[in-house]
Amino acid sequence: MATNAWAQELQAERAALGRASTAGRVADVLRSHITEGRLQPGTRLSEEDLGAALGVSRNTLREAFRLLTHERLLVHEFNRGVFVRQLSNDDVRDLYRFRRILECGAIRQARESGLARGVLDGVRVAVEEGEAAALDARWVDVGTANMHFHQAVVALAGSPRIDQAMRHVLAELRLVFHVMAAPQTFHQPYLADNRRILQLLEEGDLAVAEESLSTYLDAAEAQLMAAYAHT
Repeated sequence: MATNAWAQELQAERAALGRASTAGRVADVLRSHITEGRLQPGTRLSEEDLGAALGVSRNTLREAFRLLTHERLLVHEFNRGVFVRQLSNDDVRDLYRFRRILECGAIRQARESGLARGVLDGVRVAVEEGEAAALDARWVDVGTANMHFHQAVVALAGSPRIDQAMRHVLAELRLVFHVMAAPQTFHQPYLADNRRILQLLEEGDLAVAEESLSTYLDAAEAQLMAAYAHT
């Protein structure tokens, strides 16, 4: 029986994995829990607890761990085990450098090729999700909705490979957000920015939307770097 709270939560995923579960699907489950803030930096991932929670073998878990270590989400420490990774200042800078390429580039691509019908639906849903969570003071959920917003922005490029790269970036980024002691203080101001960017996209003003997003990412990076300076 799983003993850790995070492992108990993972039991709900067991049925979805099924008998023919693969390391890739287990990695998807763990990545999702990291992205949603349910697995925090420094958490030790016990093979025994995970195996009991998900009903998978140690070999499957070890392959999933290998995949997520390659994505920089986990780290293996000799004679200690596997842990959710804790990121450095340099990691934060590099993540935001990559985000500017992916997100601003996606809007630029959409500006050149045009917005496909329905492509803004995901952006709109994510904005509304964040605003609804804020009304209920669910600030961790606001952070998750913000992840969905940025994933939807990248989807404007219409590239499955870019979508996949962004999923990996956002999972890693969630490990950065834990440095913010007050999630409301960090996430709340960006609700208005998300709404503003959506409005610009709906109006077809993609050049200004790209510029606004770039400024937005600069501000977020500066906030996180200031928080890291005090840890």
